[in-house]
Amino acid sequence: MKALDHSATALYDIPGPKTERRHKLYGLVSTLIVLGLVAWLLYLLFDTDQFTATKWTPFEYKGIQELLLRGLGNTLKAFAVSAVLSLALGTVLAVGRLSDHKPVRWLATLCVEFFRAMPVLVMIFFIYVALKVEPLPALVAGLTLYNGSVLAEVFRSGINSVERGQREAAYALGMRKTQVMAYVLVPQAVRAMLPAIISQLVVALKDTSLGYLITYEEFLHAGKLIASNLDYDLPFIPVVMVISPIYIGMCMLLSWFAQWVARRQRRNPKTEAADVAPAEPGTLLPGTQ
Repeated sequence: MKALDHSATALYDIPGPKTERRHKLYGLVSTLIVLGLVAWLLYLLFDTDQFTATKWTPFEYKGIQELLLRGLGNTLKAFAVSAVLSLALGTVLAVGRLSDHKPVRWLATLCVEFFRAMPVLVMIFFIYVALKVEPLPALVAGLTLYNGSVLAEVFRSGINSVERGQREAAYALGMRKTQVMAYVLVPQAVRAMLPAIISQLVVALKDTSLGYLITYEEFLHAGKLIASNLDYDLPFIPVVMVISPIYIGMCMLLSWFAQWVARRQRRNPKTEAADVAPAEPGTLLPGTQ
């Protein structure tokens, strides 16, 4: 009789020799395909003279570097303000949707469904053109309304995902609804909500690039000014190759921050379950004789 392998699970068995060879072949073929695509892309870039000195000269000038840094700072400023306001708006709308009062719940639901369905670019243009708001407030307002409504659904679903018995036990102890939300439901729901929250903040970070459409001088707007410069032979691809890694790096930093927060929560003794001593014969409940 074959001995049981403790490293195997009900969902995944340890592969045999043939399966291992097949997996190695798949990995080798996939690697060759990826390398082929990279080589083809590099060939196209060299063939279209994207690495000529003329196209990369702008990045050596201090004025161009300051323009990019100023655009990056404006991007981070718009993201920071819209992220804070989106979290605040999402919290308010989520509380409204969870309210026991029907008018409040209906009003919050209407706001969430309306702003979540409205394209963010349309909201930004409407605030900028119709309401004659400055570029930065218009961009922040559009991002806040859209991302706040999406985060409201994240918060609501996260709180509702907590086991119903937790809520009932808290009410049985005499806690008010505010206390149940603050001390029981939200701390447990944060772990489930954190990946979705960070994902939505990444969306907000990328959507700050829409600011260039309303003349807000953010990072993409600065890149557009450099890429459309005829004196440097329209260095569009070099600008993309400089700006894209910075956007990707900022998104990766957000993901790393989410993982760091999750690790701290797992190590936090306040979020860990307390050990309860088993009942022993003759133990009396408090208040009993």
